[in-house]
Amino acid sequence: MSGVREPGSVIRLLVADDEHLIRGALIALLDLEDDIEVVGSADNGEDAVRVARETTPDVCLLDLEMPKADGLEAAARILDSVATRVVIVTRHARPGVLRRALATRVSGFVPKSTPAEELADVIRDVAAGRRYVDPEIAATALSAERCPLTDRELDALRLSRSTLSVQQIADRLHLASGTVRNYLSAAMTKLDASSRHEAAEKAWQQGWI
Repeated sequence: MSGVREPGSVIRLLVADDEHLIRGALIALLDLEDDIEVVGSADNGEDAVRVARETTPDVCLLDLEMPKADGLEAAARILDSVATRVVIVTRHARPGVLRRALATRVSGFVPKSTPAEELADVIRDVAAGRRYVDPEIAATALSAERCPLTDRELDALRLSRSTLSVQQIADRLHLASGTVRNYLSAAMTKLDASSRHEAAEKAWQQGWI
């Protein structure tokens, strides 16, 4: 994590969102704050990681749903290589996503409906080393059921949301295709799903992948 910031210093911010209008509005509104400077932007997770490494911002504001790498994957890669803090913004706060975010060392989690003034305060809190989670998202996460799947079952289901074949999934995970089939079969049984794609969708709706 980054060191203690000097009181009154400007917070250097990265904004990543694949929706052009939302990204532009966030940049314009947050740039109006005297103590916040937007130093980089991106429209997908891969670029967010690259720009974070190039600009080393104090805070990264990442959309949860982005192409190439979602907000949590991008956050994990950024936090492994940059001394920064991450705030995730999302339109749909699926139940298990908050748990995944906290496991990824994300410092803030807010809905996209958050007013710009409140979002600026969240950014300030996170930059100062505090953590902020929207109360409604926190309440939803607390009432959500625990994920019954293993990490490898989750990996296989995550890739099953694409058009990859079982063999291609096995290649990605560096496993035998029979092993991947066993993981998928176990996940289907646990989630009472008739196909790997239905199981993947159920896991996604819960925020487990």
